[in-house]
Amino acid sequence: MNHQEAERTEATAAALRARLPWTPEILAVLGSGLGALADAVEAPISIPFHDLPGLPAAGVGGHQGRFVAGMLEGRRVLIQAGRYHFYEGHPAGVVLAPVRAAALLGVPTLLVTNAAGGVNPDFGPGTLMLIRDHLNLMGQNPLVGPGAPGEPRFPDMSVAYDSDLRALAQRTAEQLGIPLEEGVYAAVSGPSYETPAEVRMIGLMGGDAVGMSTVPEVIVARARGMRVLGISLITNPGAGISSRPLSHQEVLEAGEEAAPRFQRLTRGILAAPDPTWGTREPGVVSP
Repeated sequence: MNHQEAERTEATAAALRARLPWTPEILAVLGSGLGALADAVEAPISIPFHDLPGLPAAGVGGHQGRFVAGMLEGRRVLIQAGRYHFYEGHPAGVVLAPVRAAALLGVPTLLVTNAAGGVNPDFGPGTLMLIRDHLNLMGQNPLVGPGAPGEPRFPDMSVAYDSDLRALAQRTAEQLGIPLEEGVYAAVSGPSYETPAEVRMIGLMGGDAVGMSTVPEVIVARARGMRVLGISLITNPGAGISSRPLSHQEVLEAGEEAAPRFQRLTRGILAAPDPTWGTREPGVVSP
């Protein structure tokens, strides 16, 4: 992260701070087809990405390209409806600007979601998968380059996805009667879908789902001391598992079908009276 990128991120954070009446407890990043949760926010403050310095408009179908701040299940939330991807040609400074800006605001928790292809043959389309761990197969790490203020050079990633929040999600899913699997998310650069050989390789490496996002955001969030909860929606079987050709339209349709279950689960997690939700890890000081 060079000096210019750091200045842009600080400007983004300052512009967000000026539009918000309070510090959010959670930054929730919504993946392809999952943006309907933003419409459930009470007393919403809608901020298009391009209204903030340093942020372009979203360029991928299924991504609204806006922040929505407000109350959801009694929590102060900042919804990131849509995200940037490396495959769009954006530099890391743009892709990671929303998470870094949220960290600068003092947001303690990241809830990150995505649409993913199924690698585990038991995870069919429509499966909700709690992310237990990830594989970074993108060929890059967002922390490469000059060290950024507030980001240690060698952050620990042994528990990238908070164990207490995962347990909370599992309890909530059980109480609501919503099936929730758990597995490993593999991130690739895209934008082409994976070949059957690549899907087999990911399976042999321990991956249960594959997508083109999430991992860079999680790495930066953990480096900044944020707690992370991740949920994948399996929208289609990976190449070679099914004979059907893959398409982005299929991803969006699966997101629309799963939206009610995803919303019920997410809102249930937010509503849970857990004392650790919305707090930073002990000993971590906001940058």
